[in-house]
Amino acid sequence: MAEITALILNFLKAIGKYRWHAVAITWLVALIGWAVVLKLPNQYESSARVYVDTQSILKPLLAGMTTLPNVQQQVAFMRQTLISRPNVEKVMRDTDLDVKATTANEKERMVDELMSKITMAGTNRDDIYTISYTSTDPKLAKDVVQSLLTIFMEGSFGGKKQESDKAIVFIDDQIRNTEEKLAAAENRLKEFKIKNMGLLPNGGDFGSKVASADNALSQARLELAEAEQSASAIRRRMATGGGAVTSSGTVVDPELESRLAAAQKNLDTLRLQYTEQHPDIIGTKRLVEQLQVQKKEAAKKSRPDPAIAAASPMMQQLTVSLSDAESRVAALRARVNEYSNRVATLRTQSTTAPEVEAQLVQLNRDYEVNRENYQQLVQRREQARLSGDLTSATNMMTFRVVEPPLVPTTASGPNRLALFSAVFGAALLAGLVCAFLMAQVRPTFLSHAALRETTGVPVLGSINMHWTGSQKVMRKRRLFGLGAALLVLFGAYGVGVAAMLAGSAA
Repeated sequence: MAEITALILNFLKAIGKYRWHAVAITWLVALIGWAVVLKLPNQYESSARVYVDTQSILKPLLAGMTTLPNVQQQVAFMRQTLISRPNVEKVMRDTDLDVKATTANEKERMVDELMSKITMAGTNRDDIYTISYTSTDPKLAKDVVQSLLTIFMEGSFGGKKQESDKAIVFIDDQIRNTEEKLAAAENRLKEFKIKNMGLLPNGGDFGSKVASADNALSQARLELAEAEQSASAIRRRMATGGGAVTSSGTVVDPELESRLAAAQKNLDTLRLQYTEQHPDIIGTKRLVEQLQVQKKEAAKKSRPDPAIAAASPMMQQLTVSLSDAESRVAALRARVNEYSNRVATLRTQSTTAPEVEAQLVQLNRDYEVNRENYQQLVQRREQARLSGDLTSATNMMTFRVVEPPLVPTTASGPNRLALFSAVFGAALLAGLVCAFLMAQVRPTFLSHAALRETTGVPVLGSINMHWTGSQKVMRKRRLFGLGAALLVLFGAYGVGVAAMLAGSAA
């Protein structure tokens, strides 16, 4: 602790030795700094606050129909790129600042200065943004903020609208190319179908068509055989005069057969009720025997008279049935021939049909791909057009200017009071530093201990300074002058601070 105290005392003694230099430096720095602060031009700040309403009823209504623009992303992008060189150059043109630049260097300097004085504040959460600009001209400050506000409001839509227009132009070109491909695919498919009309599958492959034709041919042949057998049976009955033909080749009268069968049935019924000696059974037996005798006699006549047989109703009916049967045989024979030709043709074409089917599948696949691409491109074009219209619609993003930019009437800067106090503090510090540096450049021994430590020689004694009366008066005057200089310095600082406070209050 004693060492620190001694060090501080030595520091104060060193500064005290060059006190007049310190006071002179302090006055010089203070006067120059205060003059600079007083000559600084007034700064006027103009600002505008805008609220961006991104909640629109169109979003839920058009969801799924089009690509909805990301409004939050657009606003964030414009906020980040508002203070860019193209926008600042546009602001300079709008406010006629570019006419003041005579050279390229001056223009670059003005652009950099303008960009450094523009501020953009706000958050996406609150959707309220503040644009401010500081200038020595209050009207220029208002004009710059107004121009930036216009760029911010217009730029949020213009970029996306241009992107939508470019997308529509690109999609239109693709639609034209796809439409040409689709027309070429349609023509190829049409020409192929015309060329291979008989080989194209209709509801199935070629193998199933051949199998179906074979089945139809087999069925037609079976029906033809049945019809031919039916016609042959009718011819045989007509050959016997209309009677029934037994297995032995004899002809039997159908009426006699029916009477014999009825009598035999009646006899069987009576036997269930009566004995063999019952008169009804005896009479029925006699009738059955008579009918059997008549049947034997009729069987002996194997070929009846053709003229008599033809005139009978039975023969007429058999003639009509034979005509119908022969017509059916002729129709079925024609059907069999047709099915035979179809089967032969299909079997002949069976070698080329698979290749035709494969080519048809390839053509249909190419056509479907081109048609699907065309439909998707048309749908995307409509979505892009709707997206562009939706982007430019004011209902999707509403700008509401909360505080419009105004011409400031009072200066917002510089803060002369703070600068005045800073200059005063810097001046005091500069005086102390100057006195300390001079003490280091021109060092002196301020105590016995310092001399002994530096030289290493023992100090035997010291002689005190003896001041004369005139010297004492001169020292007092110097001390009084030093105090007066410091007092005037502090007084000047106080007067300046009071004047600035009064000016800011007015």
